[in-house]
Amino acid sequence: MTATRIERRFAALKSAGRGGLVTFVTAGDPNYDLSLTLLRQLPAAGADVIELGMPFTDPMADGPAIQASSLRALASGITLKKTLQLVGDFRKGDAETPIILMGYYNPIFSYGVAAFLKDAKAAGVDGLIVVDLPPEEDEELCLPALKAGLNFIRLATPTTDDKRLPTVLRNTSGFVYYVSIAGITGTRSAVNTDVAAAVARLKRHTDLPIAVGFGVKTAEQAQAIAKVADAAVVGSALVSRIAENVAADGTASPKAVDDTLALVRELAAGVRRARQ
Repeated sequence: MTATRIERRFAALKSAGRGGLVTFVTAGDPNYDLSLTLLRQLPAAGADVIELGMPFTDPMADGPAIQASSLRALASGITLKKTLQLVGDFRKGDAETPIILMGYYNPIFSYGVAAFLKDAKAAGVDGLIVVDLPPEEDEELCLPALKAGLNFIRLATPTTDDKRLPTVLRNTSGFVYYVSIAGITGTRSAVNTDVAAAVARLKRHTDLPIAVGFGVKTAEQAQAIAKVADAAVVGSALVSRIAENVAADGTASPKAVDDTLALVRELAAGVRRARQ
């Protein structure tokens, strides 16, 4: 199979001798137009890979910041169909930056797996992270996604032991997302955990790149992660920055884009300092 954008991007990062920055934002947060404007500018600000959250009413693995971003997006009228439209609009000006849809299975199931995979591929999606589908359910979405040419990225956690890990890794592709803390997103700091040892253990089991997230909020933390992993993932800090520029009635300030991009630039600078 031809290398995907995700695989090509991580190969390029490895060749350049640096870690990557993976940024997460929720599709349609706080509205479609602002979300698209932000999405289009993330690569120039330093995002190497973009995770785009699929808004859902019950994001059980996410903390308050990302839950709130989902609710803002849903209130603005975003749907899974419009999320795919957002990717398609982004692709009109960017054919290289990998886009991963991250979220939960329910909206995909409601859309219809075959139709979703066809439309996602056509829109320019490169991979999926679906946090509530375990490896035992691979026939449900993972295997059809791989057949469609999409990477299926799996989460590994501090509680994924050596006995469980081969099962988790079996059909994983693109990269492995290591959840550095036990719990929900955005609630604790990744620096309080032994990320280096965890990454080393994962690399004994797989040749795939390892990206580390859940708790990475500052440039210094991103720098520390990028020293030992292939990429740092930042989500809650970015959606919180967006939220700071949204009024109680849902009205968004144009500053939401500039302020969020400023944080992305700080994070990217930290990541790039990691191996200098």
